[in-house]
Amino acid sequence: MVHWLQHETGGLLLLCAASIAVLLFLIIKVKLEPFIALLVSGLALALAAGLSVEEIVGTALSSKESVLEKGFGGLLGHIAPIVGLGTILGAVLERSGGADVLTRRLLGVAGERGAPLAMGLAGLIFGIPVFFDVGIFVLAPLVYITARRGGRSLVLYALPLLAGLSMTHAFLPPHPGPVAAAGLLEVPLGWLIVFGLICGIPAFLVSGVAWGAWIGKRVFVEVPEEYVTAETEKEKDEAEPEPSLALVGLIIAIPLVLILLATFGTVWWEDSPALPTLTFLGNPVVALTIAVLLAMYLLGIRRGVPAAELSDLATRSLRPIGMILLVIGGGAFFGAVVSATGVGKALATTLSDAGLPVIVLAYLIACGLRLAQGSATVAIVTTGGIVAPLVKDHDYSDPHVALIAIAISAGSIIASHVNDGGFWIISRYFNMSVRDTLKTWTVLETILSVVGFATAALLSTFI
Repeated sequence: MVHWLQHETGGLLLLCAASIAVLLFLIIKVKLEPFIALLVSGLALALAAGLSVEEIVGTALSSKESVLEKGFGGLLGHIAPIVGLGTILGAVLERSGGADVLTRRLLGVAGERGAPLAMGLAGLIFGIPVFFDVGIFVLAPLVYITARRGGRSLVLYALPLLAGLSMTHAFLPPHPGPVAAAGLLEVPLGWLIVFGLICGIPAFLVSGVAWGAWIGKRVFVEVPEEYVTAETEKEKDEAEPEPSLALVGLIIAIPLVLILLATFGTVWWEDSPALPTLTFLGNPVVALTIAVLLAMYLLGIRRGVPAAELSDLATRSLRPIGMILLVIGGGAFFGAVVSATGVGKALATTLSDAGLPVIVLAYLIACGLRLAQGSATVAIVTTGGIVAPLVKDHDYSDPHVALIAIAISAGSIIASHVNDGGFWIISRYFNMSVRDTLKTWTVLETILSVVGFATAALLSTFI
């Protein structure tokens, strides 16, 4: 039986489908932590496909790297420092009041009529260094104040903000999903930044600005009085002056610019003596370390924040990412099993016969996993593991692989509904019923997903 499964395409695909079904059952029905569910389903697939114990977990006498070690160590070694440094950078920017400065300045420039767009731009810019839910916690009070002063529905101001935060969280480093996708598909982060912006900005404009303006006039949600407190509206203590907008923008931009210069330096300055320096500074870990150190000094120490407080801030900000990293590691192990068992090659053969492009398959798998179990991170790492062998079997350029990563990320955010924790955060923070959240936020995420994928798929036909 095992012999047949190892050599027959249909058997391997059946095993892969069964392992995904087990994964979804454990997460949805058993309510098992996704990290453990990924481990169990990955181990089950490896054993069912006939991999030896030595291949799966190694032995004391073996020097060969096991699938378990390769899956966890390979990806986590790549993304853990990036996600950790990005988290600290976001925490320092939040502590400094950078979000308040950015949002108020944008509102001042945009005026009353442009306030929804200003909220969207605030989410777009501040969403680069901070997690999605942190962005909501920090910026929601500013949305309450703006909606109350404007006298219009809270939805009109909240949706552009949410679209900006969701777009950066789904498509741009240093967020865990895009970084994990880049690691699994082995594509430079610079290309992911470029195509994340190219595909993400139109999606943001359609979902957050156009859809937000339309539905915001049809779903009226009041700002609850308990959300707008004196604490929310009071001015900051003059003893702690706010940072300048230029400084906040500079610190957010530094790592992105350095990474981009390193990515394209090999094309533009191939023979330049400066290339080794650009390559070093543009390594994502080095670039983010520079940004974090600058933020700690310019936004912290220079403004009177004790070093001990900054150290405590960094420690506290890192606590929530432990399980995220474990989930990503579990997904990487599942992907390593898919590769080792030959499922990837079997899938490639089936696709070649069916004529289905890899980018379309990647999007559809991510959509299915997202709809079934709710977690965007699980959808990304599981899909990345399944698709990675297909990418390796084709002679795709880095830009094309980056577009496949964008497609996976786009699929991972489609149709947020009641099995997604973010759905309930938004419902609570923006005073919406389940029905109103489905009519506004769920549709927004679907538009963001479809437009982002459509742009990536279109670009892939020319690259």
